[in-house]
Amino acid sequence: MNVLSEISSTFQLMFRRPKRVQFAALCYRRHAAGDGMEILLLTSRDTGRWVIPKGWPMGNKPAHVVAGTEAREEAGVTGIVEHDPLGSFSYGKAMPEGLVLPCEVQVHAMEVTGAVKDYKEKGQRRLEWVRPREAETRVAEPGLKKLIRAFARRES
Repeated sequence: MNVLSEISSTFQLMFRRPKRVQFAALCYRRHAAGDGMEILLLTSRDTGRWVIPKGWPMGNKPAHVVAGTEAREEAGVTGIVEHDPLGSFSYGKAMPEGLVLPCEVQVHAMEVTGAVKDYKEKGQRRLEWVRPREAETRVAEPGLKKLIRAFARRES
């Protein structure tokens, strides 16, 4: 029985994949009246769940630059991206062939200052500005919920 356990452990180690890294933008805007802020959520293209703009590394570009690029390509927004990350969260990225990749997403706050008319994924996602508490309830990933909650406290 010990041999079977050892073989099982070996196979698990052989097929375990390291976490892949992605970079994301937590896009927000302040209300002109000074009564708080809103966070931009968008739907994923595959499952329609609520997410924030995120994507894979882009060559040697810094993480905050990638986060800003993803926000522009996926949601058509531009703004000021913080260089230092707010934190990170983990999730399983479902790939077309049925494989699930473990991902660690480094999140950067981005104060939205503008928008572009035409962008790469226009019409492929639903976008909504919501209050932080609503954003927290809509996203599925527990780590992202915590980041939104901590960011809202920081900004209040």
